[in-house]
Amino acid sequence: MKKLRKVIEIIDPVYVMEGAGVRLKRSIATQKLDYLDPFLLFDHFGSDDPEDYILGFPMHPHRGIETVTYLLDGVVNHKDSMGNSGILEGDDVQWMTSGSGIIHEEMPRPYNGKMEGFQLWVNLPAKIKMTTPRYQEIKSSKIPEIKSEDGTIVKIIAGEMRGVKGAVTDIFADPIYLDVNIPAGSSFEQPIKPGHTVFAYVFQGEGTFEDLDHKSQEQEIIIQATKLAIFGDGDYIKAKSKDTPFRFLLISGKPLNEPIVRYGPFVMNTSDEIEQALKDLQNNEFVK
Repeated sequence: MKKLRKVIEIIDPVYVMEGAGVRLKRSIATQKLDYLDPFLLFDHFGSDDPEDYILGFPMHPHRGIETVTYLLDGVVNHKDSMGNSGILEGDDVQWMTSGSGIIHEEMPRPYNGKMEGFQLWVNLPAKIKMTTPRYQEIKSSKIPEIKSEDGTIVKIIAGEMRGVKGAVTDIFADPIYLDVNIPAGSSFEQPIKPGHTVFAYVFQGEGTFEDLDHKSQEQEIIIQATKLAIFGDGDYIKAKSKDTPFRFLLISGKPLNEPIVRYGPFVMNTSDEIEQALKDLQNNEFVK
């Protein structure tokens, strides 16, 4: 019998300032939630006021992780030390494997007065911490989308749903990254591999992840935007909207169960490796 994954913790994001002065909401990498193996950081950025983000993220290094940027609205100009450059627009995705070291920048600017998106950091296992950097930029037109009869729309950024594979492939964490938009009064189910870490970030409306067939209305836990829900183990998740549409990111990945030592944009397994990263940066040997 399949086991439903239940919500075991709900996290309220906190406001932080990052980059050259970008105000954003952070749910992972806070005092309450340091990391959620293999996920090291989760940020929700967005504002109607360009002063909250226009200074952006000038050139900065990364080593030992993958960064995933999913843009809903606005425009982000980017470039890196591998020679990649381009523009992210609404619903585009950038999945960057920093590996042995990369230096890049992401500079947001408004489009029709709007800016909103998410950034996720995914840990790399020790055996490929120093792999060759890799960059995947996925335009919105290349992201598969499934529309159900009840009006539910799911964008498959990574992973698989109903036999349809996501746009981003060949990632060690074997991730699922779905943008799920459920209309009022509808439901959604998604299988998840047992043992994998799973969270959902609710950013529009409200809904529940309970098994409604076995719980009374009084016992339902309603999760509203903007909150992050962490799930226990099991085989699948089930979501249902209430009186409004319910939109969330569903993200899962294979935990590494390895030691983590982080220093800003570097995440390695030992303090010595962090020291080496700093030395490489100082000696202009960071980019291999």
